[in-house]
Amino acid sequence: MRQKLGPAEILEVESNKVRYKCFTAMALLVVLILVGTIFLATVEKLDIVDAFYCVCSTITTLGYGDKSFSTKAGRVFATFWILTSTICVAQFFCYIAELNTESRQKALVKWVLTRRMTNVDLEAADLDDDGVVGPAEFVLYKLKEMGKINQEDILLVMEEFEILDVDQSGTLSPSDLMLAQSAQT
Repeated sequence: MRQKLGPAEILEVESNKVRYKCFTAMALLVVLILVGTIFLATVEKLDIVDAFYCVCSTITTLGYGDKSFSTKAGRVFATFWILTSTICVAQFFCYIAELNTESRQKALVKWVLTRRMTNVDLEAADLDDDGVVGPAEFVLYKLKEMGKINQEDILLVMEEFEILDVDQSGTLSPSDLMLAQSAQT
């Protein structure tokens, strides 16, 4: 059974994807910490506290050097374990930063959509200076305010529009498209 999702549901699904990635990275990090601690305690003969200390200082790349892998098996294990666990820590912090950025973006969008428009906003949204704001101008203004697009994006799209508007009418028609395509060949 397929179900159509609205924009709010799609946004929530995307938000949950990042949250699940964060939880997955955290779970993997806990597993790597446990594996490293158990390995150091059994193979390198460190007590649990020293093993955990060594694991934490190693995967956070502090590596004080007072505890290390001294056996051959320990060094082989460390070669792969240090790389994997350090990358996992970095990925975990990346997902946390992504969650923070996402929540700030949602807050900005909510603020933009709920605040009252002022006369200054109306003037800024009036792109063609005709004293009124149409739906297209309003949408462009709000998208710019949300940080979804910028003036450069609009200029690039307008350049393409001007190229396609062969008859310079300010609108696009099928004849404009045919003329533009024939001019390109």
